[in-house]
Amino acid sequence: MYPQELVLPMKAELTEEGFEDMKTANAVEETLKKQGTTLVVINSVCGCAAGACRPGVIMAVNNATTKPDNLATSFAGYDTEAVQKVREYLMPYPPSSPAIALFKDGNLVSMFERHQIEGYPAQAIAQKLITEFEKYCN
Repeated sequence: MYPQELVLPMKAELTEEGFEDMKTANAVEETLKKQGTTLVVINSVCGCAAGACRPGVIMAVNNATTKPDNLATSFAGYDTEAVQKVREYLMPYPPSSPAIALFKDGNLVSMFERHQIEGYPAQAIAQKLITEFEKYCN
């Protein structure tokens, strides 16, 4: 498990933007039961999470005209119970961190795995997310 001193500032990048911090399996289940659309970010300590994932997600949420109803996050290597539960909902996708998932009425409708995040600029990730928001968040 990663040390709290390392993780908390990275968690804050999303929670300060309105993302619910899911720390337990129960929190994941309650969040994903909500009607409407829910954007879930599996956060990570890696460079692509810092340079592309978190900034891209924040950019998308702040600039989209059509947005998810709910925003949530869990941190890989720290919120282990919650991340394990989220990954059950992400099947058949293999574990990935970072990862960005969009759910509609509890069903997975869009998934961005690490290989779709790593090496891409935050602006490209934001634009892809905004396209998915327009498709599913209405």
